[in-house]
Amino acid sequence: MNSTNERESFSERLQQALKNAHYSPDSPTRLAREFNIRFEGRPITVHAARKWLVGEAIPTQEKLRMIAQWLGVPADWLRFGGADAPGAQAEGGASARFESADVKLIADLQRLDEHHRQLAREFIRMLVRLNHQPPAK
Repeated sequence: MNSTNERESFSERLQQALKNAHYSPDSPTRLAREFNIRFEGRPITVHAARKWLVGEAIPTQEKLRMIAQWLGVPADWLRFGGADAPGAQAEGGASARFESADVKLIADLQRLDEHHRQLAREFIRMLVRLNHQPPAK
């Protein structure tokens, strides 16, 4: 497969993974924003995201792995296609996908001192237990 076809095929798989994860495959601005929220390295530009979406470029392996984890697809499938089903889950499964608000909440949690982080964890665990209790009769 020549490099033009490789980039175009990657673009198609990226767009499919975005659709499956309920993101618009037509918005490089949204792709860049969602990517930058999750990626710890140097942020990407909207122009770079557009190039990924239109098949003009393929992200580095590090960026590609993060995209795959975020969208819940195997990194190998995202990069090369092939036998891996697009619905298959990356490491961590569907729970590895977070909405923007969740990512921001986790970042806020990390900015707290250890005592307040522990309080926040206990509060969340309590809410989860309450949410999973059977209704009172």
